[in-house]
Amino acid sequence: MASIVCLIEHSKIQDYEQRQALPCADAHKPYDIFFQAYSQKAFALGSFLSRPSADACATIQISEGRVANTWMVRSSGGALMDDFRKGYVALGFGATADLTNAITPEAIRSLYEAANPNEKPGATSNAVAMLRKFRSVMQIGDNVVTYDPASRHYLIGTIESDYFYKRGIVGTLAHLRKVKWTGDVPRDLLRVASRNSLGSVLTLFAVAPDVWDELVSASKNPSAAGEQLADEREELEATKNDTKERAHELIKDKILRLDEDEMEELAAAILRAMGFKTRVSAKGPDRGVDVLASPDGLGLQEPRIKVEVKHRAKTTIGSNEVRSFLGGLRPGDRGLYVSTGGFTKEAKYEAERSNSPATLVDLDELARLVVAHYDNFDLEGRALIALVKVYWPAE
Repeated sequence: MASIVCLIEHSKIQDYEQRQALPCADAHKPYDIFFQAYSQKAFALGSFLSRPSADACATIQISEGRVANTWMVRSSGGALMDDFRKGYVALGFGATADLTNAITPEAIRSLYEAANPNEKPGATSNAVAMLRKFRSVMQIGDNVVTYDPASRHYLIGTIESDYFYKRGIVGTLAHLRKVKWTGDVPRDLLRVASRNSLGSVLTLFAVAPDVWDELVSASKNPSAAGEQLADEREELEATKNDTKERAHELIKDKILRLDEDEMEELAAAILRAMGFKTRVSAKGPDRGVDVLASPDGLGLQEPRIKVEVKHRAKTTIGSNEVRSFLGGLRPGDRGLYVSTGGFTKEAKYEAERSNSPATLVDLDELARLVVAHYDNFDLEGRALIALVKVYWPAE
């Protein structure tokens, strides 16, 4: 079904601000007529406040009224750029069969699962969503972007065909659309935020209108774009901080997925990374502290660190629990209370006024300790929470 925007006099569409739709009376060629306000100007193409006739539909077929979407389609890490440059974008996703007759998401899923029977459910859902967008959501006239990592350039263009299926044109990828490439934009001409938005690892995703506008502007006037990017330091710093914050939240998510026993082992792993030897208490109803850490591992040498671990993300530890823990400390002991649910203000006060040195560690601080000491984690600790180091350019 084609979508056509009918621009009519603003005063006549007061009741249609939410883009009400009226279908045309043409059984052979159905259209949706959308009423849309464009400021206070009058666009007198007619007042279709009742079902338009077929003749009326034919009169107002203005394809330029449709707002084009913009899509990024990746070229298998740049390996297929030569084929893309010939005027195509393509998807693969294993040996998924022809989607021409697969109109519904269910039909696409069925074909994908038949070709990829061992795929995990989450990966299947992601692949089906992208195949559906490529087959059904993308339209002729939409904008398209792809990236060549070898030259560090973006190609920009326009979709020129509906979906079709054919092998042997773009490597092993058989789900195709024809494209007219209209511009070539060096990556360095874009703002940092725009580069980041285009840096998703997804094979196919929507691109924001402002990023597309910037790509078009840079392709037409590259010298002006370069002048605007003379100083990127503040933007890069903001991007780095945002990345660190997102990584911090993801690490917290991984910690929360540990069970209670694993959480105790994580606390022990952090202390071992700090140079202590640890002993995790045996399982049982009454085992005292959860973890004991000391220089010798036996608790004979000071400092002796006694650790209580409460892995209850939705339960905040109060003053009574902290007071009880502190009451079990002896001369030479140090207290470490770990709570993924955090602590009340009164609990923090109890720790501050304690005669025995004690530290309260919530989920936020626990994640920071993991990152700070992860380089010294042993195999047991790394098995609990697997992290990778990300390098950032120095100034």
